[in-house]
Amino acid sequence: MIRRFLMILAGLSAFGASPAAAFWEYGHETIATIAMSQVQPRTRASIEWLLKRQAALETPTCPAKTIEEASIWPDCIKPLGDRFAYVYDWHYQNLDVCVPFDIKANCIDGNCVSAQIPRAQRMLADRKLPVRDRLMALAFLVHFMGDIHQPLHVGEARDLGGNQTRVSYGAIGGRTNIHSIWDGLLADRGISTPPAGPRGLLSEATPEALRQMAQGSVEDWVRESWTIAKEKIYPTAAGDICSRAPGAKITGKLDNDAIVGLIPVMRQQVLKGGIRLAHMLDEALDGDHPEVAHPPKPQSIAPAPAA
Repeated sequence: MIRRFLMILAGLSAFGASPAAAFWEYGHETIATIAMSQVQPRTRASIEWLLKRQAALETPTCPAKTIEEASIWPDCIKPLGDRFAYVYDWHYQNLDVCVPFDIKANCIDGNCVSAQIPRAQRMLADRKLPVRDRLMALAFLVHFMGDIHQPLHVGEARDLGGNQTRVSYGAIGGRTNIHSIWDGLLADRGISTPPAGPRGLLSEATPEALRQMAQGSVEDWVRESWTIAKEKIYPTAAGDICSRAPGAKITGKLDNDAIVGLIPVMRQQVLKGGIRLAHMLDEALDGDHPEVAHPPKPQSIAPAPAA
């Protein structure tokens, strides 16, 4: 129903956006597909082994049979009520773009996305944990790496990551907000712009560029997204929000020229999310792990002694 509604709105847009699939699904799934295409063979085998056991999650309405399904599992379980209510705050971290960057801000007791990513990676790597715990960790890691590459999941504190900043986007007018635009309509248009999809995004980067993208830490990547929110997203849509009085209503507009200028930013964020996710999955899973059978490494043969 959400997809159909957004598709209608996108079709009405004066900017000709392609049918909406939205970052809620399209962005996360694209990042997951890119990552799965880039991981090492042992990592891929271990992921597939875990996903075959997705029934252990006991969430039949939210399957995780593929890496793409796992990427949206943390959103799918939100309506399940008290069972998963504790994870709601893990999807974001509201960081003020009007003060110096501080990765520790607004992360009480580790309940924020920047703290949950390394936690999920550690749990995924821990072969002593039950399969269910590792499956959940896999889904959370895949999803949260997508979240931090949508810059409004790490800013801005005063408008709840853009959810309270009303922004016009074509025929939708002021009925949407800047967070939803980056989650959905802009993500859809950006990923769908030729060369489209995971292969299209990968085709735009050299192997060396991909290696460079994988460098850094979670803090580096969050800082990068925060900087995009600070220097590109808010100024383009709403001007200088830091000069406004606290509590002042923030509104804005994205015209076609602005949207076209932001498409490369969105595409780069999705590509980086996939490459960096692959790196984190390899760190957790590439090696000798008991759930995946690997052939023994060939033994070196010493040369025969001279006669």
